[in-house]
Amino acid sequence: MQNKNDSHDLRKEHWEMIYLKKTNKEMSWFQENPETSLRFLQNSSIPLDAAIIDIGGGDSLFVDFALKLGYTNLSVLDISEKALERAKSRLGAEASKITWIVADVTRFKPEKKYAFWHDRAVFHFLTDKNDIEKYINLVQNNLIENSVFAIGTFSEQGPDKCSGLPISKYSEITMTNLFSKGFQKIKCFEENHLTPSKVVQSFLFCTFKRMYA
Repeated sequence: MQNKNDSHDLRKEHWEMIYLKKTNKEMSWFQENPETSLRFLQNSSIPLDAAIIDIGGGDSLFVDFALKLGYTNLSVLDISEKALERAKSRLGAEASKITWIVADVTRFKPEKKYAFWHDRAVFHFLTDKNDIEKYINLVQNNLIENSVFAIGTFSEQGPDKCSGLPISKYSEITMTNLFSKGFQKIKCFEENHLTPSKVVQSFLFCTFKRMYA
């Protein structure tokens, strides 16, 4: 039987290989301008020096835009060291303004609490019940009061696999139920994402307010 350490190692190996073989624009989730995520951030009304984390940010351009908007306390977490190396290389001197965290989110031990937690396309890769519970607990325990949790996953109309891996799909009801403890839903909606290879993927986006910490 495969133990949990093996599962973690395989997951890391998988993503390191993905980022080794593919360019940024070959990733199905790539966006030239992450408009929806940036709108969530700007609508959160948090101060420019508030702690923000991008979960599974890899070499996404979200952090580039956040820097341009004036946010100064940014962290990016990804299981792939290669992905973060690519982001640092792209940002050049600006990379020193970011806290880079190489970690599997299910093993992440934050050193601070956050005012804005952003996850676009990580949570749906968690298919094991224990991993899902770990993630939920992580969010519950590491957000300050009145913070914003913004998440994007595949909707029930989304694909069954992504990057060769099975995924979990969500509806507004199932997502809201998962994050009911201590959170107030702000809004949920579905949005189609056009991949670089011109495939349409259906996403569910939800934002929640952390009511107490």
